[in-house]
Amino acid sequence: MTKPALHAACHAFIEQRIIAARTAMQAAQESSSSETKSSAGDKYETGREMANAERDRNAAHMQQAQQLQAELARISPEMPCDTVRPGALVHTSMGRFYISISAGQLPGTDVFAVSPAAPVAVALKGLRVGEAAVFNGKTVRVEAVE
Repeated sequence: MTKPALHAACHAFIEQRIIAARTAMQAAQESSSSETKSSAGDKYETGREMANAERDRNAAHMQQAQQLQAELARISPEMPCDTVRPGALVHTSMGRFYISISAGQLPGTDVFAVSPAAPVAVALKGLRVGEAAVFNGKTVRVEAVE
């Protein structure tokens, strides 16, 4: 898979997170708005507070997804890389990594999208083809960088 295709898969991952957060926020807002005063005393207030807390949690998820989107926007997948850095597709003795955002294994690929702050990315940062680093007690060799 090419770097632009991996980049697009990362965008799709973020879009799914944004849609899920937006949908959950709307559901929580509707739940809060539809709570009606009951004769059970403060059941109404408790229900509203729970719905508001759920909306706030999902707003935080939305903000995190938007931050990921901003991080991904700073990466140009067309730019060639000769060292391990953001935007690099790195083939190692341990697997393949697209240094971009933390999205895990990208669907339909054997590539893991990892943040530049991920421990494996930190261990490999700045390395070139043929160089190696120790990660989790194992030597990881850089086989190719795109």
